[in-house]
Amino acid sequence: MNFAIVGCGRIGQKRARALQACGHRIRALADVVKQRAEHLSIECPEAVPSTDWRCAVSRSDIDAVAVATTNQWLAPVTLAAVRAGKHVIVEKPAGRSVSEIAEVAAASAQAAVCVQVGFNHRYHPAVQKARETVDSGALGSLFVVRGRYGHGGRVGYEKEWRGNPEISGGGELIDQGVHLIDLARWFLGDFTHIEGHVHTYFWKMPVDDNAFLSLRTAAGQTAWLHASSTEWKNLFSLEIYGRHGKLDIQGLGGTYGTERIAFYRMLPEMGPPETTVWEYPAEDQSWQLELADFERSVQGGKSFGPTLADAQAALEIVESIYRTTAE
Repeated sequence: MNFAIVGCGRIGQKRARALQACGHRIRALADVVKQRAEHLSIECPEAVPSTDWRCAVSRSDIDAVAVATTNQWLAPVTLAAVRAGKHVIVEKPAGRSVSEIAEVAAASAQAAVCVQVGFNHRYHPAVQKARETVDSGALGSLFVVRGRYGHGGRVGYEKEWRGNPEISGGGELIDQGVHLIDLARWFLGDFTHIEGHVHTYFWKMPVDDNAFLSLRTAAGQTAWLHASSTEWKNLFSLEIYGRHGKLDIQGLGGTYGTERIAFYRMLPEMGPPETTVWEYPAEDQSWQLELADFERSVQGGKSFGPTLADAQAALEIVESIYRTTAE
């Protein structure tokens, strides 16, 4: 497909490399800072760099748009692309609120185009292995998902766009927390009981740096989640408990540590479990796998999602926690 990329920062650059690795063509690059678009065009020589994202998403030779902007532009750019008849892959959380996403969802249904949300953690190999194991029935019925996600911080973090609620829509909960919420929903289903709170412990900014969630499904399955920007050492941990054992995912590669998953299978006599471990030391392939899934969706095939409905469900939980904390 012919792509336009709107937003040429770090995530836009990752998108560009993944698109090219998957054989797609990048024809247009747009960013509010033209130098960023021009810099990325060095890697994408067929692409025209500009600051005019509206022109980029409406070009007749563009089939699909990758939206990698800061949060306040995710929904407006996606909406314009959808109205122009383009398929879209948009970074999480797809908007700052449920209402922003609702308008995009209505337009995409009317335009009959595919919009996929960039919850790329679903495509990490350890998470894919977990999905495969759960779907095989090897874990039995699921009880609990326990997730922790956080980064080590950096000098000046509180001055970045994530610390501005008008741009971001919130703090750590809407940033890394939505990944945990999406993964928990993917394994357990919809949550009907939502509890939790957010707090700002360290960073001097008007948004949260820690979020604590306890979510339950109608059947009583529980997700216990903690997202933190005061982790000090990058961390990703997702544990999935079932009747017949436990899956333990640690790391995302890079500064988060080698990605691995352990399957602790409970034996009939109980005691020490049978343990199988898979490690994935190779370079992160989640971006390419995500794009392959997006391509299947565009072609009408079966996909892992994630959809705008998934993004809305995650943001409904985010908004509920923010309301509860503010009361």
